[in-house]
Amino acid sequence: MVFTIDLSGKTIVVSGGNRGIGLAMSEACANAGANVAILFHSHPKAHEAAENVAKQFNVKCKAYQCDVGDAKLVKDTVAQIEGDLGTPIHGLCANAGVSVVKPALELTTEDFHKVFNANVLGAFNTCQALAQHWVEKGYKTGSIVITSSMSSSLYNQKGLNDPLTQIFYNASKGAVTNMVKGLATEWVKHGIRVNALEPGFCETEQTSGMDPKIREWQAASVPMGRFSQPHEQADPAILLLSDKASYITGTQLRPDGGFSAY
Repeated sequence: MVFTIDLSGKTIVVSGGNRGIGLAMSEACANAGANVAILFHSHPKAHEAAENVAKQFNVKCKAYQCDVGDAKLVKDTVAQIEGDLGTPIHGLCANAGVSVVKPALELTTEDFHKVFNANVLGAFNTCQALAQHWVEKGYKTGSIVITSSMSSSLYNQKGLNDPLTQIFYNASKGAVTNMVKGLATEWVKHGIRVNALEPGFCETEQTSGMDPKIREWQAASVPMGRFSQPHEQADPAILLLSDKASYITGTQLRPDGGFSAY
């Protein structure tokens, strides 16, 4: 029998699913046959991204403008999705996130709230909304994948002896990975699995604008000698969402090209 991951007849919610790793997750879910609900904050091309996913993979895909830091708005949006797309929500990729890159001596309270509101509270809000939805519906096989980072436990150097100054981002990802363990153990009685994806260096719109010398240094620091492509982060997330990972919960999967092996 051929090994396949089939998510047809199901809906997957992907926050931040309109660009970068999030878009790759939306595409991977659609490629596996799922309908996709993209949650986005304000990007002007989010609806266009959803239309492209729907057309390319012949599934339903709709973008919903939703600030994941607003718990009520997230819950209201989740309540709307199933009716719109017509298939039960099976999984969540909680991928939305931001960073503020500044030296620690220049960081502010506003910077803290910006990062933690999106990366930690936003991830929690989406997880809680989906868990409540599943418990109310009696759905026993929900799966959640939260995008953390290898930065949750590693202090990634920018390169050339110059550190990457994003203390709040790294701290938020440490909080997210810890939160995964708590949610997984609390919600296992409801049949809900919760795992973290901890990406390493990845070719995205954001990293494409880096100093080429720094990119080369970072790539050289990875045993595989390169940055990952977004689909190389998304495909492991699809595995975690699927029934193929039915005995995996409360853990971290780190596609980092071997970076953390050093």
